[in-house]
Amino acid sequence: MRKLPEINNVRMNSMAGKEKLNIDLVIPVYNEVEVIDHTHARLLVTLSSLDQEFCILYVNDGSTDDTLRILEELSAKDKRVKILSLSRNFGHQAALTAGMDAATGEIVITLDGDGQHPPEMIPQMVELIKQGYDIVQTQRMDETVPASFKKWASATFYRLMNILSGTQVVPGSADFRALSRDAVDALKSMPEYHRFLRGMVSWIGYKSVILPYQPSDRILGKTKYSLRKRLRLAMDAIFSFSLVPLYIGISLGAMMVCLALLEMIYVLSFWATGQTSNLAPGWSSLMFVVLIVGGLLMAMVGFIGIYVGFIFQEVKRRPVYLIKKGEHDEGE
Repeated sequence: MRKLPEINNVRMNSMAGKEKLNIDLVIPVYNEVEVIDHTHARLLVTLSSLDQEFCILYVNDGSTDDTLRILEELSAKDKRVKILSLSRNFGHQAALTAGMDAATGEIVITLDGDGQHPPEMIPQMVELIKQGYDIVQTQRMDETVPASFKKWASATFYRLMNILSGTQVVPGSADFRALSRDAVDALKSMPEYHRFLRGMVSWIGYKSVILPYQPSDRILGKTKYSLRKRLRLAMDAIFSFSLVPLYIGISLGAMMVCLALLEMIYVLSFWATGQTSNLAPGWSSLMFVVLIVGGLLMAMVGFIGIYVGFIFQEVKRRPVYLIKKGEHDEGE
């Protein structure tokens, strides 16, 4: 994935010569009643400076507050605003998937509805797509953010992800990106249930560029991405893109077999030299070995169980999301 300055001599795609493009904005929202008006107003300011055809597709991910009512008011005022309501809260990755499945534009831009993804970057993202890139991937630049558990955990996750899997994910990457129609169609051809879009976008291997940005602070409300949801996303990412945990379990098992053989040789040496009287009662060492080997076996079975669970959920072929109401279909 190239850095932003390296944009010379890029192939020109089919959109390069067009005056106007159909651009879809996919914005998942979940209980964002406090900020959605501000986010939308800020978005309109940016869009007014672009002479393009836009569709703003809000994906209501099972909100339980008045988010849907506000979205319906926005849609009534502006025909470019469409609403896709899911039957329940399926999660951020599923909501993004629903929006991309419904999007028909030549360029699809995904961003969050909490205002932390600056819409002022959209013109630059569109220009890069027109220059020939299929993916404009943003990267959070948070060097000025004080050290915290969240920052450390994020850095550790991306480091582990890139070590364990064959897919390299840009550290600090966000689900704020622009995609060409070819890239969107490629993602739509990947129907897996456990979705980590940052890894999937990197995996398809289309021509990409990194666009750094400074995330904005939340105006109101609080993040809906709890620690539990972050851990679940991390598990989906690691176990969906890597078999390394299984190899780690096998390696540890082999190591313990070697240690057991060494201990057996050590004990036999006492018998061979006639020093069996020096052997202490073996309860403690035996329990140590049993506990270590038992723990490794349980860990290995746990790894296998997770993969079997993933397979079980995949083979059921349940949809990633269910649509309750889709106003994007009106008038077609």
